[in-house]
Amino acid sequence: MTAIFDQDLPRNSANHAPLSPLSFIERAAAVYPEKLAVLHGHGALALRRNWADLYARCCQLAGALVLNGINRGDTVAVMLPNTPAMVEAHFGIPMSGAVLNALNTRLDAETLAFMLDHGEAKAVIVDTEFAPVMQKALSLRRSSSPLLIIDVADPLYEGSAEPLGTRDYEAFLGEGDPLFDWRYPADEWDAISLNYTSGTTGNPKGVVYHHRGAATNAVSNILEWDMPKHAVYLWTLPMFHCNGWCFPWTVAARAGVNVCLRKVEAQSIVEAIREHQVSHYCGAPIVHSLLVNAPDELTRGLPRGVKAMVAGAAPPASMIEGMERLGFDLTHVYGLTEVYGPATVCARHEAWDALEIGERARLNARQGVRYHLQHFARVLDPVTMQPVPADGETMGEIMFQGNIVMKGYLKNPQATGEAFAGGWFHSGDLAVLDPDGYMKIKDRSKDIIISGGENISSIEVEDVLYRHPAVLAAAVVAKPDPRWGETPCAFIETKAGANTDAEEIIAHCRKHLAGFKLPRIIVFGEIPKTATGKIMKFELRKQLLDTAESDHT
Repeated sequence: MTAIFDQDLPRNSANHAPLSPLSFIERAAAVYPEKLAVLHGHGALALRRNWADLYARCCQLAGALVLNGINRGDTVAVMLPNTPAMVEAHFGIPMSGAVLNALNTRLDAETLAFMLDHGEAKAVIVDTEFAPVMQKALSLRRSSSPLLIIDVADPLYEGSAEPLGTRDYEAFLGEGDPLFDWRYPADEWDAISLNYTSGTTGNPKGVVYHHRGAATNAVSNILEWDMPKHAVYLWTLPMFHCNGWCFPWTVAARAGVNVCLRKVEAQSIVEAIREHQVSHYCGAPIVHSLLVNAPDELTRGLPRGVKAMVAGAAPPASMIEGMERLGFDLTHVYGLTEVYGPATVCARHEAWDALEIGERARLNARQGVRYHLQHFARVLDPVTMQPVPADGETMGEIMFQGNIVMKGYLKNPQATGEAFAGGWFHSGDLAVLDPDGYMKIKDRSKDIIISGGENISSIEVEDVLYRHPAVLAAAVVAKPDPRWGETPCAFIETKAGANTDAEEIIAHCRKHLAGFKLPRIIVFGEIPKTATGKIMKFELRKQLLDTAESDHT
């Protein structure tokens, strides 16, 4: 039966419009045209652009792409660090109707070639620093279709690499009209960006974002942080990582300031925070650890109350404690590429402030609850698809439902179907649900160590390792064992000047862990990491297979 509210009340252009983050920059330019939008560099020589100028340049980029044959649904790849051109790409490319593919700047040529081919890129915008690897990638492409190559010469790049193509970015923008009549997507389900997963097993998968999800998560970022107008946001998080967790669009929604940072290191972060009065920044645990482990003379006197956002399965309690001591206001979020970056948050409670720092760190290290505008984030039994009890013990898988979930994997219907089995996105992260309704990850399903029939959480062991004062980074993986099936093997990267040995590390673990959870092997050395700071456990497993234990202990 039709309800009275369904009669003669049609959806039309007057009462319904597709959601898109492109509306955010249009509004910022209209309402706050003279407010600072982009800042790049230091002192009097720093590049500064207001929202009117940034919007005009994005329109020019869109117009120039269209003039050069880029059509709706075409892929435009970019190989850029966190520079003004990267900010412009997040608006100008979708304003042309094309889809932005931000490439990881630390990838090898073979992987980049695969992405260019798989994503069917029609154009690529390349920072001069990455021209050599991109040139090799182009030579490895299987596709014979021509690529429009546009070179970006960032004045802050101190290297000597030659441009890749013949089209200069500034000259290319000059071909476009700053009043270009761009169009919103006809459907908010239209793709806005393509982001590739790490590809730790086989080729990386292409995750497709839609305009609705990008706009929704951008607004959720504001709500989780209570982010004010004109916030000053420092780009320590790579914009190629989940489109910078959607923060290029978030900053535009608040008419804030994009403080670009070409190179992420402790000194440049501290200098930017002080000089530009930074109010917000994001990063993986390794980025925050740069500050925690920096010399006191560098971080002394940092302004207190800067809001920092950290994402990860389980940032070590030692890092959370260290950030609090430095005066940062840390928010812990969790997510994956498939959910636009962060999609849950460890929403803090005032009552936690009265607890001692170790307990605060334990509570704040949890993955928490769903983002404001995410429909559902739950811990479900992957077999029955029913919620696990909130007992803090029963393991299930974190699954998502809602607008902040990808369209699917590009040209991979089987993987898409598996990811969405049962009407939920399966994260692959195993977690428990605490009595207060907060989720706590125990491990990735593939990282659980089964030793003598007992399940060992690698994350639990890693958290104990991080509490040792000499440990900078730690990773625990399963080592095949003829008796137990698997035993924990710990890879440890020590802090500069710190001294320790395997016996001391194991003795430290014995104080906090049951005997069967103790690492049997300790490997010291630099731990391989991705461009976003994630530890590459698959590389560590390969090391165990390739090298005898005696060479590492």
